[in-house]
Amino acid sequence: MKKIIVSGGGTGGHIYPAVAVAEALKRRFGDEVEILFVGAEGKMEMEKIPDLGYRIVGLPIVGLQRRLEWRNLLIPVKIWKSLRKARRTIRDFKADIAVGFGGYASAPVLWMAQRMGVPTLIQEQNSYAGVTNKILAKGARRICVAYEGMERFFPGEKISFTGNPLRGRFSKEGADRGEALKYYGLSDSMPTILVVGGSLGTRSLNEMMKSWIRRTEGKAPVQVIWQTGKYYEKEMQEFLRQHPAAHVWQGAFIDRMDYAYAAADVVVSRSGAGTVSELCLVAKPTVFVPSPNVAEDHQTKNARALADKQAALLVPDRECREKAMECAIELARDPERMSRMSANIEKLATPNAAEDIVDEIVKVMK
Repeated sequence: MKKIIVSGGGTGGHIYPAVAVAEALKRRFGDEVEILFVGAEGKMEMEKIPDLGYRIVGLPIVGLQRRLEWRNLLIPVKIWKSLRKARRTIRDFKADIAVGFGGYASAPVLWMAQRMGVPTLIQEQNSYAGVTNKILAKGARRICVAYEGMERFFPGEKISFTGNPLRGRFSKEGADRGEALKYYGLSDSMPTILVVGGSLGTRSLNEMMKSWIRRTEGKAPVQVIWQTGKYYEKEMQEFLRQHPAAHVWQGAFIDRMDYAYAAADVVVSRSGAGTVSELCLVAKPTVFVPSPNVAEDHQTKNARALADKQAALLVPDRECREKAMECAIELARDPERMSRMSANIEKLATPNAAEDIVDEIVKVMK
């Protein structure tokens, strides 16, 4: 029986790659593997992971508040308690390996595993390494990355290029385009732009859409699938009631991303690691609008890594309200450029990332 601790959390960007690898481990080893997740108390993984059928232990670890707050005074105590609980968890579970996917939840358990002689492997999703993974890299046996040039942050001899693991199946072929357009009530006679800002939504992309609809008075040579996010849904529905827009589908969520990608000619999106990996697999010409509100500005660095290879376009968040939709429409009118960008972004796809990371886990355990 292989006993594997998987740790990472705080955001979906850390949780879902971890789950994708856990699923790949289950596919390969079935009942011969036991997986224990370790997360942070009060964070989304404590709800999401049990819903997926996995056991999880929560540590009292918290992140540093960027503003001067009294809660920062409790951090040393919480770190000490987290290390003690991590040690007890590793010992009681009798872990063969600890695998970390970033986020401060993974720091205590992997740091403690390294000091207990339990081998560790880390996976870095972004083109700019996170603080936790940079700290853990020295003691890790293997480091799985999704971008070239990560020797800037990690020892080169430990790096394996695997790409980012994704849940679900994404591919260039994907769903039937005709079915997808019908699903959204759209026509096959106009280019389609997909605007997607994540499950909670993105204020900048929603304001971009509002500005564009006002400028075009709801009439434009394209149709749009507009995912507003849960947080902004009522506000954007009210806006559309006041400013009716032809050929715009609006929803808080997109349940069928395979249909959304199949229908889209061009995508306007944030550039989180998981989203970038999906877009590489579906080979869609994309205008990235990186979020400026993330650690180390890693979304801009992710987008820049693709833009430098002519695999995507980049519009800064501060300019997106006036420029991003116009940029996407111009791209949708240029089939040759779209074809080149599609070919370039497809070259960066890593469809077997989860399985490749499992290969590395097996090597480390041996």
